[in-house]
Amino acid sequence: MTRPQHFGWFLSRGFGPHGWARPYHEWNWAWQRPDLYQQSARELEQAGFDFVLIEDALSVGITPETLNLRVRKAYGGPKHDPWTLAPYLFAATRHLGVIPTANPVSLHPYQAARQFASLQHLSGSRVGLNVVTDVGSAHHFGQPRLPHDAAYDRAQEWLDALRLLWHSWDDDALIADPQTQIYADGTKIHAVQHRGEYYSFDGPLNAEPLPAGDPIVASPGGSPRGIGFAGRNSEIQLALSNLDVDAVRTYRERVREAAVAAGRSADDIKTLFVFKPIVAASSEEADRIVRASETPTDATLLEVAEAWSSDLETDLTALDLDRPLDPAIFGDHVSQGTIKGLRGRFDSFADVPLRAILAGKARLGRIGDGISGTVGTADELADLIEELGEDAGNDGLIFSGDLHPVTIHRTLDELVPILRRRGILRAEYADGGLRANLSAF
Repeated sequence: MTRPQHFGWFLSRGFGPHGWARPYHEWNWAWQRPDLYQQSARELEQAGFDFVLIEDALSVGITPETLNLRVRKAYGGPKHDPWTLAPYLFAATRHLGVIPTANPVSLHPYQAARQFASLQHLSGSRVGLNVVTDVGSAHHFGQPRLPHDAAYDRAQEWLDALRLLWHSWDDDALIADPQTQIYADGTKIHAVQHRGEYYSFDGPLNAEPLPAGDPIVASPGGSPRGIGFAGRNSEIQLALSNLDVDAVRTYRERVREAAVAAGRSADDIKTLFVFKPIVAASSEEADRIVRASETPTDATLLEVAEAWSSDLETDLTALDLDRPLDPAIFGDHVSQGTIKGLRGRFDSFADVPLRAILAGKARLGRIGDGISGTVGTADELADLIEELGEDAGNDGLIFSGDLHPVTIHRTLDELVPILRRRGILRAEYADGGLRANLSAF
């Protein structure tokens, strides 16, 4: 029997201007209103997806240059709070999980535990939290900008604190007996006093016990510390990797080994790889798309430069395309990982025209022709997904893109029926919320 897999949708722009600068913006959905996202969530639930995960970034910067780079094409802002969007998505669906991003720098543990517990009740146990350790926005909250590993230390203390509060009520503390008119047994609610390195608070939580377990935890991060954090805490690890059998198998085993090292079962965590395919109507169309990407126009290169300028907080659009990029233009605050990502396959920026670097970002590959191919027909994409499941034990994929009916249908219209016929995509949901659906296979 074909191995079933889990599927999610990554709202990669966050709660921001979906469709901006794209033709489908003329469908006239207002990104600030819930209707766009509710319609999209209903489509994903009809498709059998497990969840939608909402990216977030808390800051658009503070310097005039960074602010302009982030907002002028809406790559980095504006962004509204994803936790305010979640209840609207729950109201529009019955089974779909919703996983907004949570940053420990911005949420005190008591507030977070209470808010997430409330949403777990309201949603029928369908809420999750995508825990990130980004510290670039710490100044907005009067917090220090911590080093990489210290940020993970804070996130660990934060999650431990949430769980301490969620379980400050015993499972049988809630009685709710109309005959005796006793609602809860206070002797089974435990005081909590936490004095940690990063947080200090008292409990217990004033919310009822969670009906179907704690909210699901998701986390990104492929560094050794990030993998270790996921192994200890997460039910979903968001993975970035080449989508070939060997790479997927190796990455997944690292995550599963981290879970075992933390005293959990390897099956307690699902490794889901982020993927943004381009689904073509035919093989000939896929070939045409790939060929066209090999000689990008200056307009295409400018679009690539705009996106990277936002991430790098450095304006690449004003540079000469035919001269090498001077790495001195990047300030000390710019992520070295992001700079390395821009450089790509080149060992250095020296003697490499900026045009060649941007062209490498614009270039596309065919599914099946190489480890980075993303363009193909729905059948070819299904073949790849099935191969990853059967030969690499893959748990599933997270499709990345705007949460917009046009992008969802463009990607899934032909793919969903094929995956269903092959037994890869679920045909029905389990009872019990997001945790039950992730545990169903």
